[in-house]
Amino acid sequence: MLDKVDKKYGAASRQRLEAWQVLLASDKTIGELKKLKLVNDFFNQQIMFVSDAQNWGVEDYWATPIEMLAKGRGDCEDFAIAKYFALLALGVAENKLRITYVQASGFGPNNLAHMVLSYYPAPAEMPLILDNLIPEVRQATLRPDLIPIYSFNGQGLWLAKDRSNGNASARKNNIGFWSQLVSRRGHEFDD
Repeated sequence: MLDKVDKKYGAASRQRLEAWQVLLASDKTIGELKKLKLVNDFFNQQIMFVSDAQNWGVEDYWATPIEMLAKGRGDCEDFAIAKYFALLALGVAENKLRITYVQASGFGPNNLAHMVLSYYPAPAEMPLILDNLIPEVRQATLRPDLIPIYSFNGQGLWLAKDRSNGNASARKNNIGFWSQLVSRRGHEFDD
């Protein structure tokens, strides 16, 4: 696959994928907070933010981590997705990670539709936010600019209003872009 990426996108793309392989081979015994910082910093430093229209020529496209690293560009959900899969590979439990759709204020005249990765140290605890707009991992209470709408992972989907009402039960995740992404993973450069 590295040879295919090198041929199609160039040496810089290959280097990003090799750096990602090194990241995923990191010591899995380090603490989860160190893993969060390591992964958040890696993607925020390696990838340039661009819209899907600029990157893919379509209004919305959810890239796999390999697709994003090959191009060296991605939008907010691509960052959140890549961080999610990297942390899973580093041994963080899936029930602690959720890709969260939010409205972000302070980034233009209107609220911005945005995605971040939320990490829950324990089910009832306040999550930590991994973001590409503000590069430091911060507790959600320190991110008043983000209004959560819903969150999801491979286990289900949660509406923010359900959580605030005390209903923490997952709903079926029927997000079409997520299903498409999951079916493409591992087949990005098949002929």
